[in-house]
Amino acid sequence: MDVALHAPVVARIGPLALTTPVVTTWAVMGALGLGAWLARRRQNDTVGRWASAVEIVLTAIEDHLSQTMHCDARPYVPLLATLFLFLLTANLSGVVPGVVPPTAYIETAAALALVVLGSTHWYGMRRRGLRGHLATYLEPRWWMLPLNVLGEITRTFSLMVRLFGNVMSGHLVIAIVLTLAGLLVPVPLMLLEVLTGAVQAYIFTVLSAVFIGAAIGSVESG
Repeated sequence: MDVALHAPVVARIGPLALTTPVVTTWAVMGALGLGAWLARRRQNDTVGRWASAVEIVLTAIEDHLSQTMHCDARPYVPLLATLFLFLLTANLSGVVPGVVPPTAYIETAAALALVVLGSTHWYGMRRRGLRGHLATYLEPRWWMLPLNVLGEITRTFSLMVRLFGNVMSGHLVIAIVLTLAGLLVPVPLMLLEVLTGAVQAYIFTVLSAVFIGAAIGSVESG
């Protein structure tokens, strides 16, 4: 737990500390960027099958998000799909020996939760306007303002803790079993960690879609 709350410092750039989750996050972003570049090249080389497969996957994602948000989800797919791919890759990076998932550190989970919080307000203001968006905190009565603000804080905190707790605990259990039992025994637990990482990426993304849907007013009206 102490490791998850206090990230090891790899190097220092002036007053800035370069920590392990930062390095791992950069590696994940680099891997995703390289994968996107290779996929783009492959798409240009073999348009038929690859383009059809990508179109099927994107259509399935859009349909699922549209059902969740009760609106056309296409404007929100770039954010939510990127968020899911990053979380999935980051969570599954823990199966690589010696690598701790960046989402197993509290600061990474907090940063992602803040991204969702900021995006929620951004989309809400774009849809309703600043005044209309702020007015939602006075619903159903003006004296509900403190409770609505508290609910905003607690759901963001819950989003952070859920991701951090599940990923950190899974990686910690595997590390303990690996230390005590040897190399092959933790394999079933590693498969479970893969499943847990995928589920947590899915849950985080769906909850983000629900929060955005609530901000733009589609969830309540749906």
